[in-house]
Order: sequence, then structure tokens, then C-alpha cells
Amino acid sequence: MSTATVSRVINGHGNVTHATRTRILRVVERMRYVPDSAARSLSTGLTNTIGVLLPDLYGEYFSEIIRGIDQAARRRGLHLLLSGVHGSAAEAVLAIRALKGRVDGLLIMSPYADSAFLADHFADDTPAVLMNSPVRGNSHSSFCLDNRGGARAMVRHLAQVGHRRIAFIAGPQNNFDATERLAGYCEAIAEFGPDLKEFVLPGDFSEESGYRAAQRLLTLDERPEAVFAANDMTALGCLHALNEARVAVPGDVALAGFDDIPLARFVSPPLTTVRVPMAELGARALDGIAAAVGAPAATPTSTQTVATTLVIRASCGASAQLRAVDELTVSGSDAAGN
Repeated sequence: MSTATVSRVINGHGNVTHATRTRILRVVERMRYVPDSAARSLSTGLTNTIGVLLPDLYGEYFSEIIRGIDQAARRRGLHLLLSGVHGSAAEAVLAIRALKGRVDGLLIMSPYADSAFLADHFADDTPAVLMNSPVRGNSHSSFCLDNRGGARAMVRHLAQVGHRRIAFIAGPQNNFDATERLAGYCEAIAEFGPDLKEFVLPGDFSEESGYRAAQRLLTLDERPEAVFAANDMTALGCLHALNEARVAVPGDVALAGFDDIPLARFVSPPLTTVRVPMAELGARALDGIAAAVGAPAATPTSTQTVATTLVIRASCGASAQLRAVDELTVSGSDAAGN
């Protein structure tokens, strides 16, 4: 039996009969053979490894992104090298430099990762795909969540329910998701009703910032009728402060979040939110970088938007008929465009 035939079976290629493939795989299992990745890298020029650079590796948001990337990578027989940079440009530079020569491509989610940044700090012959990052150049593909459309859909829904004073608890200033969600809120306030007015409080995506924002709201002579938090963790901190002050949600103040983390449906009342398909974002980005690695010259750069979804639950004051039984989902982009 030729070496080429054995190689085709081990590498999952065709042109081998079922009987021959079975014989080879039995021998491989008996010998506990593991392909030499270093030798394969020398022959192909590839490491079969993708680098993943994220702002953080903690929390449900990032774990879902990693899950989507990992599932797509395993389907392709690829490995991952992950690094969290914690919002630091310097750490992003160090991580990118550390990955040079060790990965075939790079997935990056960072507010600093535009084309100029990558050109300065990453090898020209290594493809990169951006996730939810500001793109100021056309040399790299990007996959972005429709944060702005989701925020617009939420404000539109709260206004349609009857709320006029809608406050927004913002996210971190240097965060792309937070910036887009704030922009969507402001656009919707200006568009969906002449009697709606902007009221933005600072936040940082944490429960504590939501708790502090709610405490400030409670001191106002004229409280907002609804509070829209830039993410669910902020909304949950806000809910805790309102509960402590015996302010009923949604009877006294409606509440909404963003992300649809698993806990959102289990709090009381269940949280109205914008569902973000984090795992889908990760999977699509991995598929994009795999395509760029496989055929860099034939893969055009593009920016693709991953839709968000409005999830209506009891915390916003919607009627039981509108909420159906548990939730009613409406496309964020459709709602924003109507």
C-alpha cells in the first residue's frame, strides 16, 4: 500500500475505496498514530491554527463567541490560540506579535483593529478578519452585529408600548458595541416621536454601573417611564436597585436590556432585551478566515452584518397578548426599518 494512499486517508481526502480506508484506519487506531503537526506545517506551510484576539475571555458574551468559533473550527479540523487584551492597545500589539508565525490567520475583536493597526503590527501575508471592530480600510473582511438596528428596534417598541421618557444606560466609551447601541438609541429618539427626549447615563456594561445609574434615576423629580440598558448585566444591576427601592418593574418603570444572556429570561420579571447571536458571529467569522487562508487571492474583502432580534418579555410593560406566552421575537432590522 502506497504512502500516498495512507496520507489521503489520514488527511480525509477521497479517491480511496471503503475497504482500503477501513484497513488503514484500523492500523492507525491500533498504532495510536497521531499526525506530526510540525512536519505537516513544513510541507504545507500551514499550522492549521487560528489566532483569536478578544477584549476579554470572561463572561457569557465572550464565551458564546468562543463557542461559535470553536464549533466552526472543529468542523474544519482547526485549532485555536486565544488571547484577551482587556481593552489595552499595548496588550493587543503584544498579542498580535506573539502570534506571528504561529497561526494561519487571525480573528480580532478590538476597538484598535483597523487596517492601519494591522498593517503596522501583523504580517502582510497572514489574513485577518475583524469582529465588531471599526473598519477604516478595505484590506480585511469584517463581521458586525446589527447593534444599531437592535437599539433602534428597542426604542421603537418602548415608544409603541406608550413610554415617552426613555432613559439609556450607556456602555464603555471605547467599546464598539456600546458606541453603536448608543447611536441607535439616539437615532430612534430623534425619529420615532417629537415628544421623545434623550437621557443618557454613564455605564460600563457591569451590574454595578446599572445599580448606580438606577440610584441616580431614583433621585430625579421626574423619573423616566422606561430604562433601556446597553447590556443585560447593566439592566440586572438596575433591576436590583429598583427592587431595593420598592419601585415596581414594569408597573412604575419599564426595563429593557441588550444581549439576551441566559439569565435574562429567569429573573422576575423576565427581561425584555435584544438577542445577539454571539455564537453565530463567531462561527461566521471563523468560516471567513478559513476561506481567506485557503484561497487568499480569491476571497474578496467584505463587511457582513449579523442581525439582532427583539425579544419581548414582561419587564417592558407590553401586554400579555403581545408577549404571547413566554416571548415574541421580532427582527431588529425589520422593526427598525418599518
